[in-house]
Order: sequence, then structure tokens, then C-alpha cells
Amino acid sequence: MLSLVILAVTALLLTLAVTPACRALCNRLGWVDKPNPRKVHRDPIPRGGGIAILFAYAAALALVRLSPLWHSYSITWSPLSVRALLPAVLVAFATGLLDDIFGLKPWMKLLGQVVAAALACNAHVLIHGIGGYSTGTWWHIPLTILWLVGCANAFNLIDGLDGLAAGVGLFATATAFLSALLNGNIALAFVTAPLLGALLGFLPYNFNPASIFMGDCGSLTVGFLLGCFGVIWSHKSATLLGMTAPLIAMAIPLLDTALAISRRFLRGQAIFAADRGHIHHRLLARGFTPRRIAYLLYASAGVLAGLSLLMSSAHYGGGAVVAFCAIIWLAVRYLGYEEFNMARRMIFGGFLRRLLNANLSVTQFEQAIQAARTVDECWKALLETSRTFGMSAATLRLHGREFTATLAETAPAECWSLGIPLDGAGHLDLAVPFRPGQPPPTIGPLAIALRTVLAPKLLQLQAQPESEAPAVAFSD
Repeated sequence: MLSLVILAVTALLLTLAVTPACRALCNRLGWVDKPNPRKVHRDPIPRGGGIAILFAYAAALALVRLSPLWHSYSITWSPLSVRALLPAVLVAFATGLLDDIFGLKPWMKLLGQVVAAALACNAHVLIHGIGGYSTGTWWHIPLTILWLVGCANAFNLIDGLDGLAAGVGLFATATAFLSALLNGNIALAFVTAPLLGALLGFLPYNFNPASIFMGDCGSLTVGFLLGCFGVIWSHKSATLLGMTAPLIAMAIPLLDTALAISRRFLRGQAIFAADRGHIHHRLLARGFTPRRIAYLLYASAGVLAGLSLLMSSAHYGGGAVVAFCAIIWLAVRYLGYEEFNMARRMIFGGFLRRLLNANLSVTQFEQAIQAARTVDECWKALLETSRTFGMSAATLRLHGREFTATLAETAPAECWSLGIPLDGAGHLDLAVPFRPGQPPPTIGPLAIALRTVLAPKLLQLQAQPESEAPAVAFSD
């Protein structure tokens, strides 16, 4: 236990001592985070704090490793070897540092993270199974890479407010450390203790108002390390609840990442595009100050940390999962994302069903028009489709002929008009009632079909010898 305390305290003191020098160096080299409309700070802030964190972490491990205290513990370093894991951590750190200095493209950052994750797999940091089920002879490698890249990006995305990533990472690290002590996993305790001290030493400089940011070199490294620790943590449990514990401990950054990906997918935006829809941005929009947001998310991280520790209990594990799901559901509801509210209304409000029926009707309309042999048959197909779309009236004007039909008894003042020129064949006017409670399905596909299918067909039929049909026809 003394070695663990020395590890944490050494990393703490080294971070406190090195961070001011790191801050001065970043200012001199111009490695600063400049303000923009998405960010809270108004002045350039150095963003190389990850250098101090990694230096303190590695130096503390090296000092204890070289001291006589190292031999006071009989440590089994399977499945983890610090020396074997070092290249992976350095690649993750270098990827973030290059992004801080030069601004890498998203695919470059992703490539660096994948390489780091692959090196971690080579160091035997592997997810061998989920819930007691083996992932197979080779699936454990892509699954581990996905997990590590996800954790690294999760902390990178949440690092948008003073002290947020450092504080949440501190709680996640403390949770892994306590779990290691409770389960007798000395190897995991030794690698988490210095990170715990380094984050604690960095937090005073990073808390609002921050004088230095962690930067991508810090957030990617911390997230990557915590992802590795989560894999090692899960090795001690073969149950589904035990495997869930690392995920719950890092729930806040992982939730923020999942929400960001889902929002951008629903909006059709690039997954790596920046926006102001992260959890801390939503809380800022609700009137919270940066300090209050940090305190709130620290408290949330503490609650989730407690739930993750309950995962090892056979009596409380199921209740912890239920409580976790309830907290996440309430949090997402409180944040009030318009994308999810709209998606919920579309799925459960009948919009998708109406949209499906509308597209099927358009397909049937196109088939009927292609099979029509006269203008009257085209008009009949048009009326059937107009009824499906809830039109109240339709008027088709051709060269020398006019078709008019009333489909519903609706006052003209209660309708809006849709006029579609038929590319030289004539003109079509449709009346659509206002129905606030049940809006009509999107008529965009129908409008396109009228232009691209009906118009050419009418031109083709009008070019044929005129039939003996009356000049004006009325149809109900």
C-alpha cells in the first residue's frame, strides 16, 4: 500500500511542479487554443497540459520501479506490461500533440488512434469476451480497437470546458483504482495510482478559470489509458454485470460521444464535425455557469462511480444497472435534444407510417401512369393518388382540355395551393387542407413524379391523334 501512496503523491507533486513550466513553454511556442464562437474562453489558452500529465505519470512509475519499494510487492503483470504498453501510449500522445500543433485531419487522428489501439492489443490488452461469452479467435482484436478508440475520442470530445475532462477522468481513474484494491488486482492499482495523482495535480491549473488546457495530447492519452484500464478491470469478472462496470465508470464521456454521433447522423452531418450540442453546451444554454456545470458533472461522475463499484456485488448489481439506465434516460430528457424529440415523434407519432404509405402511393402512381393509354386514365390515376395524399381539389389544364375534381368538402380559405407546371404539357393545381393535428405526408416525391413521369406521358398522349373525348370533363 505504501508504494501506491508514493506513486500517487509523486505524480501529484511532479504535475504541480511541471505544469507551470509546460504552460510557459506552450505560450512561447504558440501552442494555444484560440477562442471561437463554440468556445467559452475569450483569450488564447495554452493547450499542452497533456505533456505535464504524461511526464508525471511516467516519471512516478519509473521512480518507484527503480526504488527498493518495488520489490515489496509480488506483482503478476499479466495481462498488462507497462513496458509493452508504452509504445501504444506514446502513439496516442503523439497523435494528440501533432493535432494540437498542426491541426490534423479527422482521418489522420483516427489512424493514429487505431495504430495505438493495435499496439495495445500487441501488449495483451484484449477483450476476450463479453458477459462470459468468448469473442472468438480474432474478433477480440477489432472489438478492443473499437473500445480503445471510442474511449480516447470520448474524452477528447468532452474536453470543451474548464476542468471537465480532467475532473471526469479523475473520478473514472479513482473508480478503477478502488475496484483494483477491492478485487486484489495489484497490477491495475499500480498503473492507475500515478494517473490519479497526475490528474489531481493538474486540476488546479485546469479548473475554471483555466490557465492551461489538457489539449488533445492529454485528452486522447487519458481516454486511451482509461480504456486500457477498463479492459484490465473487466478481466477480473466473467459476468455481464462485472463487464459493464468500466463502461458505467466512464459513462459521461461515452454518453456525450454517443449523443454527438447520433445527433449528427440524424442531421446528416459529418460525424467529426464540430458543433455546440455537447452536454456542457446544452447546460450552458440552460443558464448554468462553467463552474456549476463542472460541479454538476463531477457529482454525476461520483454517482456513476458508485454504481460501477456496485457491479461486483451479486445483491446490488441488477439494481445498479436499473438505476444507471434511469439516470441516463432522465439526463437525456433534461438536456432536451431536438433531434431525438423529433425522431421520437416521427417513430411513435405515425409520421413514418404515413411517409411509407405516401412513397408506396407514388410508386403505384408511377406504374399506373406508365401503363395508361389515354389522358383520362392518367387523370383517374392522379385522382386516386390525390385522395391518398389528402388533397381537397385538383385541376389539370392541358392544351384544349381541362379536368376538375372536388375530392373533399373543404373551404378554399382552409387550403393551401400547390401549382406544378408540367413541362409544356399543361399545368396542375392541387388544393391541400390545413390539418395541424395530422399534417399530410411529404409531397415532395409526388411533385417529382408529376414532373418526371406524368408530364412526359401527357406530352406523348397529346402527340397522338385527338380522341372524341369532350373538351371539358368533370370527375368526382
